[in-house]
Amino acid sequence: MASVPALSASIQQRVSAALAAAVPSAADADPLLRRSDRADFQANGVLGLAKRNKANPRELAAEVVAHLPEDDVLAGVEVSGPGFLNLTVSDAAILRTLAARAEDDRLGVPAAADPRRMIIEYSQPNVAKEMHVGHLRSTVIGDALVRIMEFRGETVIRRNHVGDWGTQFGMLVQYLIEHPHELDHESGETGGAAMSRLDRLYKASRAVFDSDAEFKERARRRVVDLQAGDPETTELWQKIVDESKIYFNAVYDRLDVLLTDDDLVGESAYNDDLPVLARELEDSGVAVRSNGALCVFFDDVLGPDGQPVPLIVRKADGGFGYAATDLAAIRNRVGVLKADTLLYLVDSRQALHFKMVFETARRAGWLPEGAAHHLPFGTVLGKDGKPFKTRSGETVRLMDLLAEAVDRARAVVEEKSSGLGAEEVGERSVQVGIGAVKYADLSTSRARDYVFDLDRMVSLNGDTSVYLQYAYARIRSILRRAEGRTPKAHPQLELAPAERALGLHLDELAATLDGVAETYEPHKLASYLYGLASAYTTFYDQCPVLKAPTPEMVENRLFLCDLTARTLNRGMGLLGIRTPEQL
Repeated sequence: MASVPALSASIQQRVSAALAAAVPSAADADPLLRRSDRADFQANGVLGLAKRNKANPRELAAEVVAHLPEDDVLAGVEVSGPGFLNLTVSDAAILRTLAARAEDDRLGVPAAADPRRMIIEYSQPNVAKEMHVGHLRSTVIGDALVRIMEFRGETVIRRNHVGDWGTQFGMLVQYLIEHPHELDHESGETGGAAMSRLDRLYKASRAVFDSDAEFKERARRRVVDLQAGDPETTELWQKIVDESKIYFNAVYDRLDVLLTDDDLVGESAYNDDLPVLARELEDSGVAVRSNGALCVFFDDVLGPDGQPVPLIVRKADGGFGYAATDLAAIRNRVGVLKADTLLYLVDSRQALHFKMVFETARRAGWLPEGAAHHLPFGTVLGKDGKPFKTRSGETVRLMDLLAEAVDRARAVVEEKSSGLGAEEVGERSVQVGIGAVKYADLSTSRARDYVFDLDRMVSLNGDTSVYLQYAYARIRSILRRAEGRTPKAHPQLELAPAERALGLHLDELAATLDGVAETYEPHKLASYLYGLASAYTTFYDQCPVLKAPTPEMVENRLFLCDLTARTLNRGMGLLGIRTPEQL
């Protein structure tokens, strides 16, 4: 089915045509249409047009009104103040538009007119290390953007750029050679067991590395073997990577995100390209040698002493760091994968790094102007307003955080769903608890910090996923009790104020998703969904559904319920949050 134009688009088109008819020289004038608390919409473009044409704004506004088509889309137009137009949409137009949306599986949301081929890099854990609260935002925001962009018809390639290379792996592999059973498995193990083994391996190898000079030297030689592709070293390194994947997948499964092993591309994948990359940068003059290192300099990147701060592509000892790996990834993503848009979900502390990496890649001719975007995000804070830590000052482990969220959610589910069995309570607790964590993150503007407060997150009141999930479950309960009465739009009916407000909000889904795609900010969708649930709550309180006065009103209100449930389900799904049929 073709996409359904939003009511705002229909009104915009009408007012634009009326402006052009009133002032032929202003065919491209913007009506400046927006939602209004004085009517459904307000058009403010007449005032500026009158000033440019030295006309009386109220008189020009009246002329524009005279050129508006006489149909049943607009129920009323009023000239207000210095030429503002207050526009009220007819009830019939609202219901006809919503009925068209309801006929479409996509709820009338159009696919992108010019779909892109994009890489979204997110999560980025380190091999052999536990994921902590610092990985939460990248993983959750990145997953939501993947879902939203794919729904819009963009071709999305997920990339989990993990840290799996460097000096510490010499230490880990050497210890594993000398203690070959450190990563042995037992039957029936979970991702938690994998992490316990990795944690034990890392701590034990670090202790020996720090205390035994001979082991430290063996570990350093092992790094050389790893970089040279020595078979025994590579095999054991791969064993550590595979063990980490078991753990990562356990976290991703619990967090209910889309990442799989196929999306995981470590720093090691680009190792063979680094010498070639460095030579190209030097030969082209983009990079120069400075104190033995290969560096790229920038006029606007200076240190506290006023001296240039370079991007170091290759260190003086010949080793490569993150900058070289990130540059190699860009070459691969644009040159091989043919991506035209690169999105990096990495915290705001890396802003300067990515600025220099992107500019270097652009100078080298590997990255088209404006193709790469660093999407920084704020920090997860504790209730004390400081970065979230355990009582002992350690970074909070992500799996511990998610387990606590599920435990808190269980109390809410048991309170609201006394008729559910133990298995169903467990399933709902996971959906509610994980949804609460994800929504708290996604409902916050990406650039802002937010306080991690589980008591607030699992509350049935306020801007929480539980509030939205409960609204959805309430609607599904009404639809189950409809007893043969079907949802059906009746455009001839007059709508109550709460019905109108709900209907107009339902019509804004496509515009909301356009806004998310333009700025890469999922919180705009979360805000829309909270507004929808709030509008439904008002409708539910003021407009009896199954006890409406006439059969037509029952069907019409069931229709509004059904479309609201579908919109909540679709929107929450795009955020990666489940909507249980019962709570």
